[in-house]
Parts: sequence; structure tokens; C-alpha cells
Amino acid sequence: MAHFVEELREEGFAVDHRVAPSLPAGLQAHCDEFKVERVLAMEPMSWDGRRMLEQLDVDLVPNDQFLCHYDDFASWAAERNALKLEDFYRWQRLRLNILINTSETPPQPAGGQWNFDHDNREPPPKDGRAWPAITTFELDDIDRSIIDGFADNLWGAMPDGVWPVTRTQALVRLSEFVETGLAPFGPHEDAMLAEEWKLAHSVLASSLNLGLLHPREVVEAAEAAFRNGDAPINSVEGFVRQIIGWREYVWGVYWLWMPDYRAANALDAHRPIPPAFLKPTATHMACVSSVIDHVDAHGYAHHIERLMVLGNLALTAGIDPQAMVDWMWSSFVDGAEWVMLPNVIGMALFADGGQMATKPYASGGAYLNKMGNSCKACRYDPKKRTGNDACPFTTLYWDFLARNERVLAGNHRMSRQLAGMRRLSDLSAVRERAEVVLNALDEGTL
Repeated sequence: MAHFVEELREEGFAVDHRVAPSLPAGLQAHCDEFKVERVLAMEPMSWDGRRMLEQLDVDLVPNDQFLCHYDDFASWAAERNALKLEDFYRWQRLRLNILINTSETPPQPAGGQWNFDHDNREPPPKDGRAWPAITTFELDDIDRSIIDGFADNLWGAMPDGVWPVTRTQALVRLSEFVETGLAPFGPHEDAMLAEEWKLAHSVLASSLNLGLLHPREVVEAAEAAFRNGDAPINSVEGFVRQIIGWREYVWGVYWLWMPDYRAANALDAHRPIPPAFLKPTATHMACVSSVIDHVDAHGYAHHIERLMVLGNLALTAGIDPQAMVDWMWSSFVDGAEWVMLPNVIGMALFADGGQMATKPYASGGAYLNKMGNSCKACRYDPKKRTGNDACPFTTLYWDFLARNERVLAGNHRMSRQLAGMRRLSDLSAVRERAEVVLNALDEGTL
């Protein structure tokens, strides 16, 4: 904001940038000082923010930082018995004419298919390759003054210029991703490496969420790379799906289901945030420690680390959904309520009972061992579910199914997993081990 103020002033705008105890107080002080009769603002990205401005009689114009306004999403949703991301994504592709061959009748998706997921699920490479580098922006006087003002109230490492804070910096980040990161992005977008915090991910989310970049220019740049032969269709399609598919779908369901959605807790989970989520040294679980190290250092972890490490542990341990939302909102550089609520409550914790995801995204250590490289250096064995060296994810996975069997019994996508749980000859021992695991998780000794 401080950078934006200076940019506006350089363009000749008069700007009143003030510090106030609250936004309503600051707005009232501004109106009193300048004898303001009418205030016009773009809709905020939060439900509470919009309600606050409406109560303050601020005139609102539609938010234009997405390609599908939430009213348009609501109209699309009203015509369907069930909401599916894939349906929304294809609708977006067609109406926005992105990666579409219009020369065919009817118009067809570029590459001959809508979805290249099967090409983008490779485990982490073992060749020690270098991943695309990103620019670290030099901190200026504005940056340092802001950092100094919050120095006593920061979690994690001090800001070091990794994240764009101006439009110019955001354009640099977009350009370097398209040139060096987009092509290798797809195949390993679901892979996890303890020593590599971003792999080939774009790390553009904070710039998009702050309005430094617009989704239209981002997807147009990616599509141009495909049309020019600079990036393969599986990488470009996978990236475009993140921007105009998942990101905008999450935005739409947030507005569709608020404000009741934030209180959802279908699995009756109430465990507090564990010490393992607060510092990397608070757990012996190598995968969790490495992800928290990434968050500590950069305020960031990519989507599979969020879902299948942090979310998976929170789900199977029974962490309170709202506590998890608040923690992720405050710990991630791209955090916002509209992002975190649906992703945590709906996708990660199944706290909405299946409104968003058709099944809980719970897994044992086998998945983490396949898609990451932390298990080989971990004291826990992903193949074991009992014993002192059993992987907590494997133990908690089976305990989660047993603990929530009644709630999940009607979900046809969980029938095989529940049947497998019922066949375990050592289920009692697994559940006893789970109690030890959960106690150690609470104590920060796991």
C-alpha cells in the first residue's frame, strides 16, 4: 500500500494515506477532514469487509480482480444440481476463449483434451536438477520502514525481497516464470522436495491476490508461450487450470456459501494448532518439518504441501477447522479469507461434509513417500502403522477412518477405504498407537 501511494502521487493523484485504529475510524476521520459527502470503493475481497463498507454507506462497484464475478458464479451454480470444478473450468475456458481452437466447430480445447492431469503427477526427480531461479528484489526505504514497524510482531524469517510489492516487480516475476518456469512446471507440480521450496511453481499468488497482476494477463502470457512453442500443453493447461479454474472456483463458492460456511465442522474436530505447525524443530516428522521450514522462511508452501502434508495432518488429527483457517490466513504470504476458508474447510478438512470435495483428502505415509523425498531421512517408517517408529500419517489415517466411520459410511468414494480399515487385524493396536501420536503432537514431541 505504501508503494502504491507513492506511485499514485507520482501520477498526480491526491492521496490521503493515514494510520488509524480501524478502517471505519480512518474513513470517518478522512470524511470529517475533507468534508466528504460520497465515498466510492471497489468491493473488498472479504465478506466482512463488504458488509462493513455497506454499513458505512460506502458506494460499491463490482470487484474486477477476477474473471468471473461472484454474481455470475452464483448464476452458473443455480443451473446445476451439483457443483464440479471441471464443469466450471470448461465453462470458463469456452466463455473466455482461453486455450480453445475456435477454427473447429464446435470449438475444441487446445491439444485435443480439456485436462492433462495424468501428465502432471510425476514424483520428484532424483537427478539433482536445478529449478528455475527467481529475482530477489532489493529492499528500499519504504520496505525497511514498514518492516521496522512490525519487527516485534512477525512470525518466521524477516522479509528479504522474495515477494513483489509493486506492479513493476510483479511483472518481472510473471515474465521470468513464463520464460523459465512454465515449461517444467507441469510434470512435477505435485512433487515435494525438502530442499526446494517452490520447484517450478509460479509463486504469483500473492501478486494476484494483492491486485498487482490481473488473471487475464497471466493466462494470456501462458497461452502465448504455448502458441509460440515455448511451453508444452500439459504445463500450460495445468497452470491455466489453477488460475481460471481452481482460483476462481474457490472465489465463487466462498461468496456463494458465506457467512454460514465459516462455522462448518462436520467432523466435530476441536484440536488446537499443534506446536509442529509453529516451528520446524517441534516435530521429528521430516515432511512436516521441511514444509514448516518453507513457511517459516518464505511464508509459502506449494499446493500439495498445503493439502497433503499440512491439511492431511490437520484432517487426520482432528484440528479445529476455524483454528486452521486462522493459522493459514496469518502464516502465508498469499493468505486471504476467501482463499483459506474453502481450501481448508472444504478441500483439506472436509469440514463441510462434502459440499466442496467428494471425499476427505486423507492419506497415509505411502503417498508422501511416493511424491516427496523426506521419508528416507525420517525416523518414522511410512510402511508401518504400529510401533514407536510407525509413520504418524499412516497411524492417523486408519484411526481417522475408524473415528469417523459413521459419518463417512454413506460416502461411496470411501467404501473401499472403510472396508480395508475393517479388515485390519491390528486395528485396536493402531488406535492405541494413535492416542500416543496425538498426545505427542499436542506436546510438540512427535
